[in-house]
Amino acid sequence: MEWLALVLFGLIFIALLVGFPVAFTLAGVSLLFALFANAIGAFDMAFLQSLPNRVYGIMANETLIAVPLFVFMGIMLEQSKIAEQLLNTMDEVMRGVKGGLGIAVILVGMLLAASTGIVGATVVTMGLLALPTMLKQGYCPKLASGTICASGTLGQIIPPSIVLILLGDVLSSSYQQAQLNQGIFSPETLSVGDLFIGALFPGMMLVVLYMLYIFIKAVMHPDSVPNNVGKPVAPGLSKRVLGSLIPPLMLILLVLGSILGGFSTPTEAAALGALGATILALLKSKLSLKTLNIVMRNTLNVTSMIFLIFIGAAVFSLVFRGLGGDDLITELLNGLPGGVFTAMLIVMALMFVLGFFLDFIEITYVVVPVVAPILLMMGVDPIWLGIMIAINLQTAFLTPPFGFALFYLRGVAPPELKTADLYKGTIPFITIQLSVLVCIAIWPEIVTWLPSVL
Repeated sequence: MEWLALVLFGLIFIALLVGFPVAFTLAGVSLLFALFANAIGAFDMAFLQSLPNRVYGIMANETLIAVPLFVFMGIMLEQSKIAEQLLNTMDEVMRGVKGGLGIAVILVGMLLAASTGIVGATVVTMGLLALPTMLKQGYCPKLASGTICASGTLGQIIPPSIVLILLGDVLSSSYQQAQLNQGIFSPETLSVGDLFIGALFPGMMLVVLYMLYIFIKAVMHPDSVPNNVGKPVAPGLSKRVLGSLIPPLMLILLVLGSILGGFSTPTEAAALGALGATILALLKSKLSLKTLNIVMRNTLNVTSMIFLIFIGAAVFSLVFRGLGGDDLITELLNGLPGGVFTAMLIVMALMFVLGFFLDFIEITYVVVPVVAPILLMMGVDPIWLGIMIAINLQTAFLTPPFGFALFYLRGVAPPELKTADLYKGTIPFITIQLSVLVCIAIWPEIVTWLPSVL
């Protein structure tokens, strides 16, 4: 009766497409299906007795405390208008470079990604700040919208990414489960910090390739990328650079440096980041009781949504395993011709397609726990697997017609930006991301070398 697990997966997928809330869909459909399966003798309700322990484990998980702290840090930086000052200053700094504003958008997107780790917030912020300016300066609408969407999705891969924190938590459990299944009773551990370190080179590769594309576009098609070289810059640029660029850079160095240097865990670094963002807002006189109230409420909303999905995913996981779903997936992947290569190819293709319809949290807590233990038992490196999944989902977020980043930008874009231009503008950046994904697949050392050294 293992095929019932696939029916459960299909029903949940359909319910999510209809638009039901994710957490209630995962828990509700799973419980109803468990009752049905129990009635026909295919499910033992005793599996659900471990649900309280699962929920307690989620709430007591020290790694997940980093989620509300990083969310708080990102929203505080957004509300304190640091991004706006940063973009204006970087535009002035890059005025002597062809395609300078586009390159400035990529750099600011990178800094916001390393400061917030939240894709939606970065895309919306950059869409509101940069898109009208780029269109006004004469940038091709396709290039302008594609640049903003691509820079916004860097939050998926550049640490401290919420995606990597959640993936790290799930992959850590999957890695231990895979080792126990192989008879290794003193299993190695995988930390979120390992994923952060592994993501540094791929993230920087994407940033460099994005900027290179814009520069080449400016040289070869100057009509689509206006030339601001030689435009006057107001006096006092050095002071403005120090005032707008140094504070967020110091915050990023504080957070990532403490993790990479081994001085703190990601959770402790997240606390430093939240405190640092609050101090920055105070120093810039952008922090009031009203702003603090908005930041705390938004943090509570996002955190509550994420943790409720965790609980719903725990119910789904118990029912799926109780129906024998993990055994069925193991047999399917192990029975494929081509071994690990074919299994990875199919899993990556499945996640890419699901990324059109489902949010990264849903994929992380519904799909990854099912397939990751099997791939890890086949000898796949857990850090490499995590970064492959993160970049894959990042690409799915950009891909028309369902990419989430496209929806975020469409919601704040001016009416004159055509949806067709928005879709076409992302295609070169999707090509770049797929190229990086292929490079990492061929040369895993791009991901695994730095964690092995540190």
